[in-house]
Amino acid sequence: MERDLGPVTALVLSHAESVNSGILSTTLESFDRHIAVNARASWLLIREFARRFGGERRGGRIVALTSDAITDEVPYGASKGALDRIVFAAARELAELGITSNLVNPGPIDTGWMSDDVRRWVLDRTPAGRGGRPADTAALVAFLLSEDGQWVTGQLLKSDGGFSAPG
Repeated sequence: MERDLGPVTALVLSHAESVNSGILSTTLESFDRHIAVNARASWLLIREFARRFGGERRGGRIVALTSDAITDEVPYGASKGALDRIVFAAARELAELGITSNLVNPGPIDTGWMSDDVRRWVLDRTPAGRGGRPADTAALVAFLLSEDGQWVTGQLLKSDGGFSAPG
């Protein structure tokens, strides 16, 4: 999908560390690595982005991808929870620099990692009747980066076909 985003300066953050483990099986090294990669590195990038594109070069967009993962994904979920708080803080603290800051939770997106059992489980729980695609997430991110998205800041937007809807 192509979309002209104009002259906006943007920082889009995703995760780079994800290991399935729970309270009892997570190692200290794994937990620390998740926090370092998914939260600390993102904070450092956001801080540098604000330094470069605030002030006279006013304006920009920050969009981070997050997750609801918790059970059996403790270090990943904890690092995403920390990322959420960093992005919410950025929405408040960087607004005066003209920078918006939002989170997108795409839910389960089939990028090749799903087994047939997981895919069936997701489809059974998704009212939209299909699994998520990378293009679904990209469309929301493109909106947040666009001029039309300039009024949206400090939000966690779920783009998951209703997967997370109560019911």
